[in-house]
Amino acid sequence: MNKITFWSITVAVAGFLFGFDTAVISGADQPIQALWQTSPLFHGLFVMSSALWGTVIGALGGNYPCDKLGRKKTLVLIGFLYLLSAIGSALASDPYSFAILRFIGGIGVGISSIVVPAYISEIAPAKNRGRLVAIYQFQIVFGILIAFLSNYLLSGISDVDWRLMLGIEAIPAFIYLVMILRAPESPRWLILHDNKVSQAKEVMVSLGETQADKVVKEIQQDALSHRKDPLFSKTYSFPILLALLIAMFNQLSGINFIIYYAPRVFELAGLDSSSSLLSTAGVGVVNLLFTMLGVYLIDRAGRKMLMLIGSLGYIISLSVVSWAFATGTGGMLVVFFVFAFIASHAIGQGAVIWVFIAEIFPNSVRTKGQSLGSGTHWIFAAIITLVMPFFLTNYEPSQVFFFFAVMMVLQLIFVIKLMPETKGKSLESLSLILSK
Repeated sequence: MNKITFWSITVAVAGFLFGFDTAVISGADQPIQALWQTSPLFHGLFVMSSALWGTVIGALGGNYPCDKLGRKKTLVLIGFLYLLSAIGSALASDPYSFAILRFIGGIGVGISSIVVPAYISEIAPAKNRGRLVAIYQFQIVFGILIAFLSNYLLSGISDVDWRLMLGIEAIPAFIYLVMILRAPESPRWLILHDNKVSQAKEVMVSLGETQADKVVKEIQQDALSHRKDPLFSKTYSFPILLALLIAMFNQLSGINFIIYYAPRVFELAGLDSSSSLLSTAGVGVVNLLFTMLGVYLIDRAGRKMLMLIGSLGYIISLSVVSWAFATGTGGMLVVFFVFAFIASHAIGQGAVIWVFIAEIFPNSVRTKGQSLGSGTHWIFAAIITLVMPFFLTNYEPSQVFFFFAVMMVLQLIFVIKLMPETKGKSLESLSLILSK
């Protein structure tokens, strides 16, 4: 394993913590509501959603520590946030301190969705940048599965099993924190923010770059051509449009709706509770397997091709599920095509989104652009998660799935008409092409 791959995998462990932190709360949901006797509204909007709102804040403001402190110090910071949140929420004595500590963990999640793709994209060679950045998405999905497995194994072993479920995250958080302290700083950040050219060259050489002088010149030329342009200027209008659209469509596919409400969807399709839970576990397995396939293909087939495949898969699977609910077919047909929907997401949007947003902005505004894209993603995720119970109560499932299918037709048009292919191109050449 070369050093770039090693550090990419190490940094991407923040994605594992992201996934684990997001999913582990499911094991504490009912026990903490019973313990603190909170109302359903307070429990949902304040206790359970606190991490999600922290994620939105972290994503919107994450570019500031990335640019001011550097990529490495920001990676260390999110390790501290995860560790503090894990230990603190496990020991919390009331719903208020619990929500605050979960909010802190959510900030770490939001910042990680910016700094990890930025760091990996800045150290990775163009030929396998997609695969290395997509490891982050794989780690997110892997973290979700491990959280569910951990919750299952710890369930019932004591009267405070929910505290153990939350606190065990401190172990991988501490390991990540120790490992990340040895990581090198991003050479692109060193050149752009500290003007440490010689140190940047040393990092490049240590990572295996054989043409360090040439790469440094390209970075410096790119910086000169974009130095005076703020993010919201005509120069970056196209990358901004791309980031906003891919982030919006990611959530308008209905992915968070399916992940969070899969048991309810399967029960609406006519499955009993045990069958719906088993099918929900299948969602996690399919997600992991097709994420692995997406990671394998992203530098071979390209970002645009994976998005085309995913968009077509979305449209077919969502349309069939909508038809099945409309005609009362339900049952295993719904389960099969929900699995197809998850596979389409994992190989398309799931594999591509963080890679693509990290590639399309120039070095000088990369993390600002990522904050815009990531923040849009998390805002839409929060809105859809909050409004879906209302829509499932007041509208037929067929109508909900039909809406998502229509949105994916629009995504397909976006991919065909607007989305550029970024495979195999250096960050500086993409900057020249996309920012004019």
